[in-house]
Amino acid sequence: MPVQTSSNRKLKQVNDYAVADASTMLGQAGHFADRVRDPYPSRLSEPLDAPWLDRQEAVVKGRAEDGPLSQAQLDEFDRKGFLFEPNFIRGEELETLYRELNELLGRDDYRGRDFSITEPDSREIRSLFAVHFLSERFRRLAHDERLMGRVRQILGGDAYVHQSRINYKPGFEGKGFSWHSDFETWHAEDGMPGMHAVSASIVLTDNHAFNGPLMLIPGSHKVYVPCLGETPDDHHKQSLKRQEIGVPGRDALRQLVERHGIEAPTGAAGGLLLFDCNTLHGSNANMSPDPRSNIFFVYNRRDNACVEPFAARRRRPRFLAHEPGEAWSPQR
Repeated sequence: MPVQTSSNRKLKQVNDYAVADASTMLGQAGHFADRVRDPYPSRLSEPLDAPWLDRQEAVVKGRAEDGPLSQAQLDEFDRKGFLFEPNFIRGEELETLYRELNELLGRDDYRGRDFSITEPDSREIRSLFAVHFLSERFRRLAHDERLMGRVRQILGGDAYVHQSRINYKPGFEGKGFSWHSDFETWHAEDGMPGMHAVSASIVLTDNHAFNGPLMLIPGSHKVYVPCLGETPDDHHKQSLKRQEIGVPGRDALRQLVERHGIEAPTGAAGGLLLFDCNTLHGSNANMSPDPRSNIFFVYNRRDNACVEPFAARRRRPRFLAHEPGEAWSPQR
């Protein structure tokens, strides 16, 4: 009789949970088979016997020769799961983008729409999604070679915009956001198969320690933390305001922070933050009078296009998860 090692027990437990989740939540024969083989199970009813699972994919798939990032920058991204470039955009271009952001946030006809997310306790817009379809200027920025070149270099292939949004955290009132891995959500609820996605966030207002900057756990992208709790139907309506399902447990967070610490890249408007889809991140409330805003593009490698969700009954709406080549437009 073969020896039952710890690794074998963990793999068996992962597959057992995948089978149970697939049979109770999905009920589709083809996707059931995909779930059994899923290396990234989540939204479980019980925790695994380990706090996390190993990442299966490489972080950086391209080479320094393939794009604008140096070998030192690629090495930093691979090691930490993110890279901050100050002064990526400046001058008149920065001012133009900031005006465009304010024009979109100020449109009354966007308030109350499904792609416009307000603060939990007010009508202040927190996030505006699909902005590269709402704005020609942001569409051009999303496909700008300065960004696409970095994305291809990190992902090792052509990519499309899986999601775009404006994030706005008003002074005094902007709420924080719980620790999470974007990939966990995109895998569970959008059907993103593997970790072949990168986010690009351009800060359009000065980012400092007191206006709720993004915090990241360097090195956390090298492991995958399964989360507990079944995905409710239409979960996005709650999670985009205050996420409670799809957040890692405190024991796993404590261990990862003890190992790696927390970093919050700050600096003047115009900086670019690139971060891996699986890097754990969150933010505090904005207790300063200064608003914090950024334009945010998620790039997914084309051969990693989404399938059926791995831990939800149906996909999230199209404004949250675009298809390659899709031409989305807001509907009444």
